[in-house]
Amino acid sequence: VQLQAFGGGLVQPGGSLRLSCAASGSGFRIAGMGWYRQAPGKSRELVATISNSGRTSYADSLKGRFTIFRDKTKSTLYLQMNSLKPEDTAVYYCAVRPYGSTWGDVEGSSDYWGQGTLVTVSS
Repeated sequence: VQLQAFGGGLVQPGGSLRLSCAASGSGFRIAGMGWYRQAPGKSRELVATISNSGRTSYADSLKGRFTIFRDKTKSTLYLQMNSLKPEDTAVYYCAVRPYGSTWGDVEGSSDYWGQGTLVTVSS
């Protein structure tokens, strides 16, 4: 599967940014898509996921500020980020979860990830 994330950049604290991720070439059925991020010097962490049925899940610390949604017709995933804080600075990655697997399986594999996009929140 090819995943390409777009939309990163420099934004001031309190600002908004929308990331997008286009998926193509999947040889398997996709059960869900998600966003992760990795800040400098820190481990990768889950941001949000969305299943094919539209059920969403968020990291507790991000609820209310970030919204994940998906255009299934275009196989495109989005992440709307509002009220951004400097601690949101990270490389953001999109990923897909095949049917029959868990997000833990995805995290342990290199097969389901796209190249990240850098988000920098700074004044």
